[in-house]
Amino acid sequence: MAHHPLVVVGSGPAGIAAARAYLDAGGDGPATLFTADVDLPYQRPPLSKEMLRDTTSAPHVVPILDDEQGLSGVDVLLGRPVAHVDPLHHTVTVGDDEHTYDRLVLAPGAHPTPLPVADDDAQVLYLRSLRDARALSTAAAHARTAVVIGSGFIGCEAAASLAMRGIETTLVTSEHGPQAARLGAHASEVITGWLTELGVRLVTDATVTGVHAPRTVHTDDGRTHAADLVLAAIGVTPSTDFLQDSGFAMYDGRIVVDERLRTTMRDVWAAGDAVHAHHARAGRTLSVEHWGDASTMGEIAGGGAAGHDAEWSDPPGFWSEIGAHQLKYSAWGDGWDDVSVTERTGGFTMRYGRDGQLAGVLTYGADDDYEAAADQLGRARFSSAGSGDDQ
Repeated sequence: MAHHPLVVVGSGPAGIAAARAYLDAGGDGPATLFTADVDLPYQRPPLSKEMLRDTTSAPHVVPILDDEQGLSGVDVLLGRPVAHVDPLHHTVTVGDDEHTYDRLVLAPGAHPTPLPVADDDAQVLYLRSLRDARALSTAAAHARTAVVIGSGFIGCEAAASLAMRGIETTLVTSEHGPQAARLGAHASEVITGWLTELGVRLVTDATVTGVHAPRTVHTDDGRTHAADLVLAAIGVTPSTDFLQDSGFAMYDGRIVVDERLRTTMRDVWAAGDAVHAHHARAGRTLSVEHWGDASTMGEIAGGGAAGHDAEWSDPPGFWSEIGAHQLKYSAWGDGWDDVSVTERTGGFTMRYGRDGQLAGVLTYGADDDYEAAADQLGRARFSSAGSGDDQ
């Protein structure tokens, strides 16, 4: 039975940041990282943008770390998913082997939510991993038409990228417009304009009722959409099935952690898309699925495993690139009840409010507004009373 000072589960931004932060804080090495992924750690944001637009036979892959240290001191074991965790005995099971640990960081991330109405033999693609991106790029190289299901940021980015390759692309969404529920009508109208300019055809207020083999999408308005490529981007599901019966407190499939990213089990931290974390500044628990936030959480968890505690206190946020247009978004992510729009030269700023306080900001071409509002969010403190805290 092999023993490890630190075991990290997952090779996404949270896992890599945790391993790096642990070592940088003086933790005993090496850090051992188990991952189901078969590729060395890479950046995921380019997968729906630069990589999907790249028409070369070998699209460029951006490594997750490009500094001098890189993965020095980290044993990355590819294609080695953890099947079970026993926190009472400090063991993880990988294949037929058990490994013991002193400290454990769980950063398993999430996987695409399967389209429940698709036939088993329907050729539906998803986009999360580099393997997914390669399959999508290969399909795009031979496609004249595409249907993208879902109008979240991945769906919008991918639809734009496919259209930029000259593929006749249709985006199907149950929303009244892309991102309408999350960002409001004004932002949705702007995004609609960007997609339309690229040639994307939008089908809104339409629920997908089935995808029949090989690639025909049916919607509840009676229409059918046959395509050479079908991509489903309807969200993600935390990859936490391996934690069943392990004793961790869970919420909606996510690992419950405090503001220091500590789980309810001794010597175990968790970070990234698979956690439901108490936010020190918001004063309530949040679930976020953003690349930068996962990396920040990983740094906190890894530092904590090395004995250097810190709190998760930065407001969540991310940037999205739809075609040639970049949106910047920072928000608590659990709803708003008021929104204001300020037009800027060549752009706009949207401020979201909740219970009379700033809850988020979205900008396009207004970086000063973004920085000011993000700073205001970062300085705000909230009472947990009436916040919707579910813990």
